[in-house]
Amino acid sequence: MINRPRRLRKNETIRNMVAETAINPDSLVYPMFVVEGEGVKEEIPSMPGQYRFSVDELLKEVSTFGTLGLKSVLLFGIPHHKDEMASEAYAENGIVQRAVRALKQKFPDLYVITDVCLCEYMSHGHCGIVKDGDVDNDPTLELLAKTALSHAQAGADMVAPSDMMDGRVAAIREKLDENGFCNTPIMAYSAKFASAFYGPFRDAADSAPHFGNRKTYQMDVRNAREALHEVALDMEEGADIVMVKPGLAFLDILRATAEMSDVPVAVYNVSGEYAMVKAAAQKGWIDENAIIRETLIAFRRAGADIIITYHAKEALEKGLV
Repeated sequence: MINRPRRLRKNETIRNMVAETAINPDSLVYPMFVVEGEGVKEEIPSMPGQYRFSVDELLKEVSTFGTLGLKSVLLFGIPHHKDEMASEAYAENGIVQRAVRALKQKFPDLYVITDVCLCEYMSHGHCGIVKDGDVDNDPTLELLAKTALSHAQAGADMVAPSDMMDGRVAAIREKLDENGFCNTPIMAYSAKFASAFYGPFRDAADSAPHFGNRKTYQMDVRNAREALHEVALDMEEGADIVMVKPGLAFLDILRATAEMSDVPVAVYNVSGEYAMVKAAAQKGWIDENAIIRETLIAFRRAGADIIITYHAKEALEKGLV
């Protein structure tokens, strides 16, 4: 027998030597939720180990990141006040704007990405202005652009539109450029599917729609060609990074996106994926650390340059990457 692949699996040293895939810790982005108030560190019931932080508690949490090598966060804001124009999304002293200013003042080297969407700020929970029972695309673009600009003005390093309105990357790029933020990159949620995997996030961000669903703007989970079309459109409009969301059930989309994209590709390891791992681990049904490691490797192997994951902190704490 000439071919014996097991020769290169004999011990850990040789396995590590010939490993084809590795996770760069710098590629991990940690999503975090920030709320109004002081002294708030509230665990999210459906996402064990994840919290809603007030700004002061957010600063305390981030102060632990330096020793871990965790360098990037993605911020989601949860305001006290919601209305039909999402006015708190682009308010100068909105919750995200205050959090960004505080983070950049205390941790200037932390890379702060802000989620640009309106669902958390709308009284009805949808991602744009509602007219005749549906989200009205074009008027929503102006609010999204105003929100992105307000984040950049507060000091955000990158903005990440997640709304899935047609043309929003171009609208945000134009607004940023005309206000002197031509060097602020856009990470577009390009292939974002209308997925059941978002359930725990909607609890965390209090963003569930009060009527209907998001299937008229988020993508049909059955469509692959359409996903690549969305990715191509976002690149044409000026996206600096494109994203596939969710991750595990859409690895085929991630691979296809990586093969056709001229820009870096991100993947979002979403709340439902996280919650399933935590629930199974609490039951003792899985090896949690091994599952987390395999999940991150799967994203990297499929072509992700950037991995947005609620596992980021623990993966670094436990030396899983």
